[in-house]
Amino acid sequence: MAIDHVKTPESEGADLLGGSAAYAALAATFYAPDVRLVGIVGHDFPKNHLAMLEGRGVDLRGIEHSEGESFTWSGEYLENLNERVTHRVGLNVLETWEVKVPQEIADASIVVLANMSPDNQLQMLDGCAGDDSFVIADTMDLWIEIANERLHEVLKRLDLFVINESEARDFAKTSNLIEAGRILLAKGPKFVVIKLGEFGAMLFSQNGGSDSVPCPDSFFRCAAFPLRGIADPTGAGDSFLGGLAGYLASHAGGDYSFENIRQAVAHGSVVASFTCEAFSTRRLEAITKEDVEARLEAFRKMTAW
Repeated sequence: MAIDHVKTPESEGADLLGGSAAYAALAATFYAPDVRLVGIVGHDFPKNHLAMLEGRGVDLRGIEHSEGESFTWSGEYLENLNERVTHRVGLNVLETWEVKVPQEIADASIVVLANMSPDNQLQMLDGCAGDDSFVIADTMDLWIEIANERLHEVLKRLDLFVINESEARDFAKTSNLIEAGRILLAKGPKFVVIKLGEFGAMLFSQNGGSDSVPCPDSFFRCAAFPLRGIADPTGAGDSFLGGLAGYLASHAGGDYSFENIRQAVAHGSVVASFTCEAFSTRRLEAITKEDVEARLEAFRKMTAW
């Protein structure tokens, strides 16, 4: 949970709702009726952000309120919007936070470890993941660099690992993304998704395939929904994560097969496309389930052959 200050070549916004858990939780509500958010905010966290999430059906009993200052991020996107510069990060309440999951919300069938330190991710797992829980996690370059050993501990307990393209190359120590997917699978998760930004995503599973060519039952390449304009790409990957998890929660029925996750990747990609059309979560706040379904239908027609 964060307060973001974002600047793009066209505009800028301050005191925006940010944080990977916020985007993921909001995206999941388009599919799942029972979304529970665990996180921490400071005394300065805008109450309207929390009210919006609660109004969309997000259970906030897992939000800890601190007298300290909220986590903040300030950054600027360059002309092509694929590169950004971080101007300031204020860890604040996150610096010493230990995850505490209220018992009344600890029985979730799907657990999403949003982009936070591996220590926090392990605390979350210890607090809520049961033997039958399907666990999904995201990460970033910072944790690959400074908490690599602990991140490997997280991977051993995952069902699905989500990571972006550049970080997958760094973590797997290879420039070939197909090879990176195989290397990441060997670290523990049953499935791996490598996000490709405006070029979509790749899904890998441990079902096999030859040394040189992945088989159709172990590999899926999903396009991204084409957009004519992008206002702010912040949170698109987190919205993808939430849309994917929400779809599995509402459609998989406990069957986390390659085919169901393949479908979830496509749904996550479409939800993420809306995020890019306005600052922060504003576009996600404005659309309906019917809007998502209409874009999904268009996406199906675009990608069928």
